[in-house]
Amino acid sequence: MLTRGVCVKFSLGEALGAGEPDVRRAALRHAGRRGARAQAIYILGKLGMSEKRLYEPLENMSRGMQQRVAIARCLLTAPVLLLLDEPTTGLDPRSKQDVQRFILQMRREHDTTVFVTTHDMDEADRLCDRIAVIDNGKIVALDTPAGLKREIGARIDKNGGTTMEDVFLTLTGKSLDDDF
Repeated sequence: MLTRGVCVKFSLGEALGAGEPDVRRAALRHAGRRGARAQAIYILGKLGMSEKRLYEPLENMSRGMQQRVAIARCLLTAPVLLLLDEPTTGLDPRSKQDVQRFILQMRREHDTTVFVTTHDMDEADRLCDRIAVIDNGKIVALDTPAGLKREIGARIDKNGGTTMEDVFLTLTGKSLDDDF
């Protein structure tokens, strides 16, 4: 569902083609049905999907394809605020890069604010200007990726090679074994 230029959670409507309901909705907000269809084809292409996918029922698509369609639906109306929860979960490496590249393009070309929740620290590093590390429901750090890596790198004596995973594990005080 799209509310005032903010993409929020919606039902995929698996029996419909990937673009059917969204092209209709976008046509009401933009330059008409033809322009909306062209935009849908453009976005699907940027996400590594062919035009024929626009007409394919979602129930026939893989989980990864459905994820890309969900992201395309959010991007169709060029929202001012894009809320993405684990946007690349279930995607193969190429699809993941396609989605990340297009999200960055949206930020540049449409001045879209993107709010991402993710457990993928490399993805956070690549997509985010600022990162909030949350532990037990509390923000334990908030800074740029470079700032967080610099601060934690100095703390753990690993300057220059600090990763966002190092940052997360240091700030939360947990190791991977703590989850078991």
